[in-house]
Amino acid sequence: MILSFTLDGEPRTLDLDPGLRAVDVLREHCGVTAPKEGCGTGECGACAVLVDGEVRLSCLMLAAQLDGRTVTTARGLGGAGPHPVQEALADRGGVQCGFCTPGVAVTAAAFLERHPDPTRAEIRDALSGNLCRCTGYHKIVDAVEDAAERMRKERGGRK
Repeated sequence: MILSFTLDGEPRTLDLDPGLRAVDVLREHCGVTAPKEGCGTGECGACAVLVDGEVRLSCLMLAAQLDGRTVTTARGLGGAGPHPVQEALADRGGVQCGFCTPGVAVTAAAFLERHPDPTRAEIRDALSGNLCRCTGYHKIVDAVEDAAERMRKERGGRK
């Protein structure tokens, strides 16, 4: 099957088995290693990507579901530079081993687009599908709070 989709702002056309998993297409056929396969069952969030702006777990998607869609991985979040979530994760120590970081960044960025002034409880709830074994989540939540503030300032909103 010929699949055509946009990946991190670039058009892609591939001739692939439509039954392949999307995470495998992204990693093995497109060379994008940001989505990780942690569990393969949709429990850990390491493979999270945006599909037409919605968080999707690429380990649970088939290649055919990419056709005609816009896919954004952590690599493409900020366009030419890092997204405020990625900057804040680095600045606030919200990364350790880095395995979960791409999924956390994608999930947090999508959440902040819809909830620009979240509470800590709302952030924790939004990230509940992203498992991290290293950080204990405190620094991740701190980073998402910081990213929300950065994004509000970029938009001219309140501090």
